Amino acid sequence: MQENLVIVESPSKSKTIEKYLGKEYKVVSSKGHIRDLSTKGKFGLGVDVENDFQANYIPISQKKALIKELKKDVKESDKVYLATDPDREGEAISWHLKDALGIKDDSYERVLFHEITKDKVIEAFNSPRKIDYDLVKSQETRRILDRIIGFRLSKLMQSKTGGKSAGRVQSVALKLIVDREREIEAFKPEEYWTITANFKQFEADLFQYNNKKIELKTEVDADKVLANITEEYKVASVTQKEKLKKSKFPFITSTLQQEASTKLGFSSKKTMQIAQKLYEGIDIQTETVGLITYMRTDSIRLSDEYIKSAYKYIDQKYGKEYVGHVKVAKKTDNIQDAHEAIRPTSVNRTPEEMKQYLSNDEYKLYRLIYVRTLASVMSDSKVLQTTIIFDNNNYQFKTTGQTMLFDGYFKIYKDYEDSNEKILPVINEDDVIKTKDVEKKQHFTEPPSRYSEAKLIKEMEELGIGRPSTYAKVIDTIKERDYVTVVDKKFKPTDIGIVTTDKLQEFFSGLINVEYTREMEEDLDKIANESMDNIKVLKDFYGEFEPLVETAFKNMEKQQPEETGEICPECNNPLVIRKGRYGEFVACSNYPECKYVKKTETEKKEVKEICDCPKCGGKIVERTTKKGKVFYGCNSYPKCKEAYWDMPTGKLCLECNSMLITKNNEVKCSNLECSSNK
Repeated sequence: MQENLVIVESPSKSKTIEKYLGKEYKVVSSKGHIRDLSTKGKFGLGVDVENDFQANYIPISQKKALIKELKKDVKESDKVYLATDPDREGEAISWHLKDALGIKDDSYERVLFHEITKDKVIEAFNSPRKIDYDLVKSQETRRILDRIIGFRLSKLMQSKTGGKSAGRVQSVALKLIVDREREIEAFKPEEYWTITANFKQFEADLFQYNNKKIELKTEVDADKVLANITEEYKVASVTQKEKLKKSKFPFITSTLQQEASTKLGFSSKKTMQIAQKLYEGIDIQTETVGLITYMRTDSIRLSDEYIKSAYKYIDQKYGKEYVGHVKVAKKTDNIQDAHEAIRPTSVNRTPEEMKQYLSNDEYKLYRLIYVRTLASVMSDSKVLQTTIIFDNNNYQFKTTGQTMLFDGYFKIYKDYEDSNEKILPVINEDDVIKTKDVEKKQHFTEPPSRYSEAKLIKEMEELGIGRPSTYAKVIDTIKERDYVTVVDKKFKPTDIGIVTTDKLQEFFSGLINVEYTREMEEDLDKIANESMDNIKVLKDFYGEFEPLVETAFKNMEKQQPEETGEICPECNNPLVIRKGRYGEFVACSNYPECKYVKKTETEKKEVKEICDCPKCGGKIVERTTKKGKVFYGCNSYPKCKEAYWDMPTGKLCLECNSMLITKNNEVKCSNLECSSNK
């Protein structure tokens, strides 16, 4: 009987933690979820909607052998520590493990660690707790909602529009992209003109006439100004102000994804994959250490321990004047604050020292996280901002510049932020400066830009739809479903993406929208905080949702396939483009009465006949597997299944009457048991 069994989610994490805990502990991995909802019952939901939404969980097919091993490990242990990730999903995985493996209440503990370092792991094992069933209920409610919406709407879209799927958050994110595209299409550009006076060391822009804002809408307006100004520009005022520039907050999940996208060119999926590895542990000399704290968080909070060590590091490396203060954000309703911000586990593990242990991409992301966190507790940078206003015949021109007085946090964050430093010459009030170099320029107002991945994540976060752990998956899904294409690193909806959105809005506008999705996220938070009943949330939702689905199945007009302009050679009906499992194909519109399918150019190619089939008298022809591998089979397949991997000669073996083949330039019998091969 072994004393302690620890179950974590990740295999790589299990190795790290086992090293920390020692021989008294056996650490194994569940490799994520071990169970999921079945596809049985009404609509294949795996949920009994008539019986308080009782969930029917079954083992994930690929995990059956693993579950058997885990059950054996549990039986051989006195104590089981469930050490899955410190979030709702991790809490649910712990509950599934306890339930599926038959772990008794008095023989388990729930352990949470937000960073995988030896001190923090041991500290977590010294203060375990039991499973938080309110968190489990919240996760289960989310899973049931997503299953109901996903299954019902996806089937609807597949049957009516050709769309592949729909989802609670996914469809709202797609609607944002489609709505933006409609704004762009409806946008009407407006003409305007600017006038700039160019001096030797700087330039100044016209912004006022008689101290009131001026707008130049046509070239005539611009020419009128040019006709009324002289070459002399009198300095009307010189204003200088010291301004403090504060560093940004440390990273949360969404801001990390945004900054990694804009500064490093990483997709949100790639960012989270790399962050996961940095969190789980990197081999550094003789030990494995987690370099960052847990990467799924919506809190900017930093631990007192980190702040203290960061202040000491900043003081010693840069000086006391660079030691700043902790910034506090306003508390908003949709922040759970369950974890710290994403930060390095030790301020002493600098990116430069860790570089030799990291891949190039790992180093880039770790450096970004390290520098951002340290900069967040450094002093503000200080700039001197200068504004000079010139007057020319009652037309006012303005130029601004700034010089750095004290770099502060900018000392380490300058690679990720533009200083905008612009030095102006010393100019005094009433000075007169001359120039004839005055430029007029035509412009047109620009439509709103499409969403980049970073901007879409920011929008979803600000609107309160989805959660930190869902952004990357949502974006990945709408790309995989071909609902969007990426043009110049921005999302453009496809035709099917637009059709899917329009049909959902036609029948589900009250549910597939920002407000409803945000309110549902708030309800899930309330379930986690034990202030709302999960069954009531599900009943209220389903009572509104299912009648809408039934109406949509009945009344939604089916999207007709696009005609090609060709006529079916068998029944004279139009040929149309259909979508199949392996992509688009051209077939008769009169299906199923007419089953004609137009052959592709590849299929039209002449079949290469090799020899006669020795079994049925047909022809052995050259074929290709789905993976592109060449083989030789009978053209009477599936009636005759004679086939060879090597080129048949057309001659039969004298020993066994099987086909002779050519293999490695030698003629052999295709029957491996034939004595002629021995």
